[in-house]
Amino acid sequence: MKTNHIIKSIKAREILDSKGTPTIETELHTNIGVFYASVPSGVSKGIYEAKELRDNEKRYQGMGVKKAVENVEKIIAPKLKRKNFLRQKQIDDIMIKMDGTENKSRLGANAILSVSMAVCRAGASALKIPLYEYIAKLSKENTVKHKIPYPCFLMIEGGTHAGNNLDFQEFMIMTRQDCFSKNLRTGQEIYQNLKKILIRKYGKLNTNVGMEGGFAPDINLSEQALNLLMETKEKFNDKDANIILDVAASEFFKNKKYKISQKKFSSDKLLTYYLSLIKRYSIIGIEDPFAQNDWKGFQKMVKIADNNFKFIIGDDLTATNIDRVKKAVKKKAVNGIIIKPNQIGTISETIETIQFAKKHNIKIFVKHRSGETNDDFIADLAVGVGAYAIMAGAPVRGERVAKYNRLLKIEQELYSS
Repeated sequence: MKTNHIIKSIKAREILDSKGTPTIETELHTNIGVFYASVPSGVSKGIYEAKELRDNEKRYQGMGVKKAVENVEKIIAPKLKRKNFLRQKQIDDIMIKMDGTENKSRLGANAILSVSMAVCRAGASALKIPLYEYIAKLSKENTVKHKIPYPCFLMIEGGTHAGNNLDFQEFMIMTRQDCFSKNLRTGQEIYQNLKKILIRKYGKLNTNVGMEGGFAPDINLSEQALNLLMETKEKFNDKDANIILDVAASEFFKNKKYKISQKKFSSDKLLTYYLSLIKRYSIIGIEDPFAQNDWKGFQKMVKIADNNFKFIIGDDLTATNIDRVKKAVKKKAVNGIIIKPNQIGTISETIETIQFAKKHNIKIFVKHRSGETNDDFIADLAVGVGAYAIMAGAPVRGERVAKYNRLLKIEQELYSS
C-alpha cells in the first residue's frame, strides 16, 4: 500500500449554510495534502431521505451540528486512520457499517457525506486528474465523452422556499443550446429580463428573492408565475428555453387531498390541472407532481409524456435511494430522477443509484439544496456521471453561482485546445 494514499487524520467544524443554518465542513489530512468538503441541507425534505444529525439543543434553535462534528472526529476518524483513500467504496461501506441504521440516523448523513466527499477529492488529487474525471472512473463512465449537463435555472420561488402564497416551489427555465457558456448567458439574460418585468408590473419590492435566488413576488397563482416566464422568454426560441416545475406536491398534500389556492384536488383532478397547464405553457417537465407515496399519480403522468412534455421527475419519491428507484422503475412511475448526495449520505451509494437509473433509461438531474455552501462538488458530479441536467438555483448568489462558474471552467478544460 502506498503511503501517499493514506488518511492521516480527519477534522470537522460547524459552519453556516446559505440559510444561515449550521452545517458541517470536514477536512481530510493525507500525505499528499488536505481536502475539504461541506454539505448542504434542505427545507423541503422527503420522508425517505437519510437523516442529517442535529443537536436539538438551545443553541442555534436546536439546529446545531456539534454532535455530527464529534462523530466525525471521535468515531469516524479513528476507524479510517491509515486507510487507503483511493478505495472510495470500501471507506463508504465502513462508515455505513459503523452507523448501523437504515437512514444513517446514528452518525448522521451530514457527518458521513462530508467525509465521503473529501475522500473523493483526495482520490482525484492522488491520480492528478480533475474531480469530474475521477467520479467518471468511479462511475465507469466513458471519460472521453464528457458533456456539460443542461442547466435548469431557477426563476421564481414559492412553497416552503419563499414568503409568498405560491403553492408550487420552483419555476425553472431549462436552456438547451450547444454549449454551457451559451446556456449560462441565456439563463442570466432571462433572469435579468424577468427582473425588469417584475419591477414594471409589481414594483421593486417584488424583486426580493427566495432561498435559492429565484424571485419571490407577491403573487398567489401558479398561472401568474407561468405567465411571467412566458412573457420573459418571448425573445428566445422555445427549443432554447423551456419551463420545468418543481411542484413539491408532498408539501401541500394532506388527508389524501392536494390543496392549491384554497381548492382541494384528488390525484386525478390534479393530473387534469397539470394537463391544462401543459397545453397553455411550454412546460417540458414536472418534478414531484404528486406526493411521495402517490405511485398511481406518477404512473398516470408518465403515460402522457411525449416529445413536448418529456420529463416526470422523482425527488421525494425516489430520494437518491436505489431501492426507491428500483420500485419507481418497476412501476414505470418516472422517467427522470433528482440526485442529491445528502439524501443518501455517501458518494458510492449516489453513484450506485445513478448507474441503476441510467441502465433503465432514466434521466439524471443533479440538484442542489435550499441551504447550500460554496462547495461546488455537485458540478463535477453532474459532469462525471453524465447527468442530463443540473439544477443549481438562480444565476445569482455566491453559493449558486459557484456551481455554474465551476461548470464554465470544466467546459474550458474539456473543449479548449
